[in-house]
Amino acid sequence: MKVLVTVKEVAEVADDFEIEGLDIPERYLEYDLNEWDDYAVEAAVRIAEDRDEDVDVVAVTIGPERSEETVRMALAKGVDRAIRVWDDALAEADVLDPTTTARIIAAVAEDEEPALVLSGVQAADTGFGATGVALADLLDMGWAAVVNDLELGDGEASVRRELEGGVEELTTVDLPAVLTIQTGINEPRYASLRGIRQAQRKELAVHSLSDLDLEPSLVDDALTLSGMAKPESESDATIFEGAAGETTAELETVLRDAGVGAE
Repeated sequence: MKVLVTVKEVAEVADDFEIEGLDIPERYLEYDLNEWDDYAVEAAVRIAEDRDEDVDVVAVTIGPERSEETVRMALAKGVDRAIRVWDDALAEADVLDPTTTARIIAAVAEDEEPALVLSGVQAADTGFGATGVALADLLDMGWAAVVNDLELGDGEASVRRELEGGVEELTTVDLPAVLTIQTGINEPRYASLRGIRQAQRKELAVHSLSDLDLEPSLVDDALTLSGMAKPESESDATIFEGAAGETTAELETVLRDAGVGAE
């Protein structure tokens, strides 16, 4: 059995940052594995650990060479091998829309022929939440979105899904299938020192679009970034500096002016 799990490197922005044109400079960014994908990785590794048959867990990512450090963390947690897709056409794209992303991952999946594809519900940076479902459509596979519980049976997956209004749905999906994984489905493990060392020896293949029989024009459908701005704050915070005895009167004045405690 083969399980394909999608992973993405996402950037976390420092509390204080500047915008230069349409970019946030690297000095304000720290990169890590997308939170939702971390749960998908854990789900895939647990499937491999729990089943009697051999399970090949393969991670796939779209990203520059820098992202290999993030992918290696997935390998350190138990993923068997990884595939990274990147070339000049992808580097020049502003933002990849979910359909373009899904088409690239679908090309990898067609080569790998997995019985199950696991993807995080969404990415922390773009937040589209549509890549997994688009991927299922391209692969003509069954799917279930926002899965927070998963059990594999004979040729099917029994899942529990989060719906609107706090409702949960219990359903089964025939394999092969694509499932988008919600946070909370499990407790992602930390990569052990042994796992990190082993990850350096695991296969991490790099493919260009042409390697996957995809044209660079595929990226022409990507989104165009037209502007970037800091989010506006609804209110300003007042910071009182000094000893408590010195700032008590200031706080009292602010509260009185705001009508707090007034009768």
